[in-house]
Amino acid sequence: MKKRKEMKSFLIIGMGSFGHHLCKGLIRNPCEIMVVDRDAEAMEDVLALGVSGRVGDCTNIEVLRSLSINLFDACFVCMGTNFKNSLQITSFLKELGAKKVYAKADEDIQAKFLKRIGADEVIYPEKNVAEQIAIAVCSDHIIDCTPFVENYYIAEIQPLERWLGKTVLEENFRVQYHLNIIAVKRGDEVIPIPGAHYVFTADEHLMVLGHMDDIRKVAD
Repeated sequence: MKKRKEMKSFLIIGMGSFGHHLCKGLIRNPCEIMVVDRDAEAMEDVLALGVSGRVGDCTNIEVLRSLSINLFDACFVCMGTNFKNSLQITSFLKELGAKKVYAKADEDIQAKFLKRIGADEVIYPEKNVAEQIAIAVCSDHIIDCTPFVENYYIAEIQPLERWLGKTVLEENFRVQYHLNIIAVKRGDEVIPIPGAHYVFTADEHLMVLGHMDDIRKVAD
């Protein structure tokens, strides 16, 4: 008999705007979520959706200790404007055996300190959205883009006119442009990882993965 996969569990600390968006995104997936905030009213809307909640000040290590931090698959520090609290909570989480800690930052200097005290991943919600918008509006060929890892993006681009009617192989796409085509979108149809003999057409968008400099070279 196939063993049933256990649901992942997540802890979200700080139910401001970002914490709410994160929580509601996670709810769409099969997982267990606990949220913590000093203000009970900040959690009311998500508690109604079946999320567990606790009122408490997580700058107090005893509050965190009572949550059995090591049992969560990941912990998210989503504090608003008090960066000192974010640092303190991140440090406590690692001290208590958190498996993975994601911490929100607004500036590079904040990310530097968060990583220094143990944050596994730093999230830049406003910076990432601003970069995505800036990239898309500055090019007629980039429809959308999503950060992948540092300086690498998944971008939705329009095929260039010189590609039309040619195959991926004929364009020697990966070698010539240093990009990987991970999917093709044609209306509502999505073709994952097209083969070497795929023919480019005008009524499609390409989902490519690569360094932003290479994406810009193609788009410009």
